[in-house]
Amino acid sequence: MSQFFQIHPENPQVRLIKQAAEVIRQGGVIAYPTDCGYSLGCHLGDKSALDRIRAIRRLDDKHNFTLVCRDLSEISTYARFDNRLYRLLKSNTPGPYTFIFSATSEVPRRLLHPKRKTIGIRVPNNRIVSALLEELGEPIMSSSLILPGETDPMTDPYDIRDTLEHALDLVIDGGFCGFQPTTVVAMEADNIEVIRVGAGDPAPFT
Repeated sequence: MSQFFQIHPENPQVRLIKQAAEVIRQGGVIAYPTDCGYSLGCHLGDKSALDRIRAIRRLDDKHNFTLVCRDLSEISTYARFDNRLYRLLKSNTPGPYTFIFSATSEVPRRLLHPKRKTIGIRVPNNRIVSALLEELGEPIMSSSLILPGETDPMTDPYDIRDTLEHALDLVIDGGFCGFQPTTVVAMEADNIEVIRVGAGDPAPFT
């Protein structure tokens, strides 16, 4: 049975944020709000938690997971980019985008695209996520909470609890937080490509 925390979307309660971070550190899988629906998250280095997310979403080993990061300095630990891409990132984060980069050696191999050695990176515009990342001091390994057979992420924390309460350790109720998936942009020095148009304006990358 999962825990259920109601966290204020504008002024997250410090006590609950600390408890949520500890759930992640202890190997838990959580559902949490972003600026593009709810996501599943776990500790960056926890293989068993990763496998639980794969099972919930019925994902194969080719699925690209995303690292949800605090800011640009944290991104640079895990992704390779030049000054031109840095300026684009600075202008468009935080926001409803997922960026695909060539990964550094800091990214666990099991998170990488098996052929291209790439990783997805997110900096959501959501105060609950920001507070949680600050408390953790490292990224959250993440995947949009899209159930098998569906195309959009879940948006109602009560539905999430009813559907997945035996599969999750914690559901964070941060209220309604959008229903469109992120815009996905592959970013390499010589080639920027919009892979999927979602909530984020693709214009800066075209």
